[in-house]
Amino acid sequence: MLRQPASVLVVIYNENRQFLLLQRKDDCEFWQSVTGGIDLGESSIETAYRELKEETGIDAKALNIKIKQHHTENHYEIRPQWRHRYVEGALINTEHVFSVCVPTQIEVKLCDEEHTDFVWLEQTEAAKKVWSDSNRKEILAI
Repeated sequence: MLRQPASVLVVIYNENRQFLLLQRKDDCEFWQSVTGGIDLGESSIETAYRELKEETGIDAKALNIKIKQHHTENHYEIRPQWRHRYVEGALINTEHVFSVCVPTQIEVKLCDEEHTDFVWLEQTEAAKKVWSDSNRKEILAI
């Protein structure tokens, strides 16, 4: 099924203000917060909870951790090598922004199909390491 050009960005940080970044499997230079496409019939907040659990193993609902909706949208060009994943003609993606504060000692279990590594970094270092400008902007906004 082809993706709609709508996604979520979930910036994850802990009580010590360290930010969780994930290394993409398909591009080892690409570090990011949790991201994922919004499925048809799914709200952006539902996607945020689902993607957080899928990509990190953190089940915010089960742990009674609230994901904060920022009511912010970023718009960016879909990378040419990823356009085949989207509906025909999709060039610009709309990204809905969320964040979540998790306990410092929370266990992270990566989705092996999407990511190869993770790291917790201080805010400035995390902002320097992420690939996308929108991810950088949102980390610095927290």
